Amino acid sequence: MQVLTEEALEFVAKLHEAHAARRDELLALRKERRPLGFLPETQHVRDGEWRVAEAPEPLRDRRVEITGPTERKMTINALNSGAKVWLADLEDANTPHWDNVVQGQVNLYEAARETIEYTSPEGKEYRLKGGPYPTIVVRPRGWHLDERNLEFGGRKAVGALVDFGLHFFHNASLGKPYYYLPKMESHLEARLWNDVFTTAQKLLGVPYGTIRATVLIETIPAAFQMEEILYELRDHASGLNAGRWDYLFSVIKYFRDAGADYVLPDRNSVTMTAPFMRAYTELLVKTCHKRGAFAMGGMAAFIPNRRDPEVTENALRKVREDKTREANDGFDGSWVAHPDLVPICREIFDGVLGDKPNQIDKQRPDVEVTAEQLLDFKSAGGSATRAGLESAVDVGVRYIASWLGGNGAAAIHNLMEDAATAEISRSQIWQWINNKVVLDDGTQVTADAVREVLARVGKELEGPHVAAAVELFEQVALSEDFVDFLTLPAYERI
Repeated sequence: MQVLTEEALEFVAKLHEAHAARRDELLALRKERRPLGFLPETQHVRDGEWRVAEAPEPLRDRRVEITGPTERKMTINALNSGAKVWLADLEDANTPHWDNVVQGQVNLYEAARETIEYTSPEGKEYRLKGGPYPTIVVRPRGWHLDERNLEFGGRKAVGALVDFGLHFFHNASLGKPYYYLPKMESHLEARLWNDVFTTAQKLLGVPYGTIRATVLIETIPAAFQMEEILYELRDHASGLNAGRWDYLFSVIKYFRDAGADYVLPDRNSVTMTAPFMRAYTELLVKTCHKRGAFAMGGMAAFIPNRRDPEVTENALRKVREDKTREANDGFDGSWVAHPDLVPICREIFDGVLGDKPNQIDKQRPDVEVTAEQLLDFKSAGGSATRAGLESAVDVGVRYIASWLGGNGAAAIHNLMEDAATAEISRSQIWQWINNKVVLDDGTQVTADAVREVLARVGKELEGPHVAAAVELFEQVALSEDFVDFLTLPAYERI
C-alpha cells in the first residue's frame, strides 16, 4: 500500500498552507507563562447552555480502551484484545523514525480494512481472529513536533498535520475518522484543530461533523479550560481524557522555578488520590457529562508478566484499584496498556454500567473545584528521596535508550512507559536541583550528584543507545535553560 501518493501529499500541503502559520503563532504564545486560573474572558462559555454533538454509534461505548503504537504485531494484538477502542498511538508511544511514521500509516490503512497480518522473522504468524474489533482512534503528534522528512512552503512539515492528514486522506471514506488530540495548552489550540477538521472535510467532500476528537487534558493550563476546549470543538468533540503522566510533567514544567511550594515529591508517591489530582479528575468528569461528552480515565502503567505470577498479581491488583476508583467517579471508560488487562477493566465498568453504554447521565453537581485546589501541590504529601532520584535517572535513561532505538512503548520494571515517563524524570531532577531540594538521606540534589548516578547507570546498562541516552538525559535534566520537550533534541539524534 502506497502512503505518500501525489494526491495525499497535495492534501497535506493544503492543510499546511491553511494552518501552519497559526500553529506557529500559538506555539509562541505558550512561552508567555501567566498566572493560572479560570479565564474571565470565557465566562460566557462556562455559563452558556450548549452540548457537544451526539456521539456516533462506534464511540458510544468506550468502557475499555487499549493503547499502543502502530507497530504491525502490536496493531494485530490490539485489534484482537477485546477492547472497545484501540488508541493507535503515533505520539508518545512511537519513536518518529521515518520508517515508523510511514509504516504506521500503512498498518492503520490495513487495520481499518481488517486485512492486516504479519509473520515474524521466527515464522510466527499473527492474524485477526474474527472480531468484533475495537474502534480505531488515532493519536497524532502534538503541535510542538515537526516532521523533518517533509517540507511544505519551504519549511519543515508540522508532525500533527502529517499524521492527521495522511490518515484522514486514506481512511475518511470509511466513515470513522476518529482522533485523540494531545498536549494542548489552550482553547485556542483546540480552535485550530477544529479549523483543520473543517478544512479537511471540505477538501475531501466529507460531511461536516464526521470527524470526532477526544482531547487529552494533560497540561496544567488546559485543566483550567476544559469547557472552552470542548466548546471550540463542539461539532467534532467526543470527550476528554485524564492524561495523568503528562499532566504531572506539565505541572513540574510550568512551576519548575516557582519555589518550594511547587516542588513535587518522588513520582511514584504522587497517586491519583492526591487531592490536587482528585480535583483535576473530578472536574473533568463533571465538565464532560455537563456537556454530553465522554470522560475517559487514564493509563494504569502496571503490566502483567506471564512468567512471573507475583508481578502479575500485583499488576492486576493495582489496575483493579485504579479502574474501580474511575468507574465509581463517573468515568465512561479507561485505558489499559496490555491485552491481559482488558478483561479486568471491562469487568469493573460492566459492574457499574450494566446494560448502559456509558455514564453520561451521571452528573456531578456535588463537585465544585477551585483554582486553589487544582494548584494545591503540597497536598501530594510524600518527599524527595535518594531512591526516587536514582529511579528517575535509571528509568529516564532506559526509556530514552529504547526511544532512540525505535521503540517508544517500553516495558521497564514491570511498568509500560512512554515519553511522559522520561519527561517527568528529567524535569523533576531539574526542579530539585534549581530549588536546592534536600533528600531523605540529608544530601542536597546537585548537578554533580546527578552526574554520579548517571555514570553508574551508564555502566550498569548495556545496549547500542545507552551512551547517547546518558548524554541526552544529562542535557535535558542539567542544562541551565529548561528544554520544553526532550523529544525535540532526541529527534535530532535519530
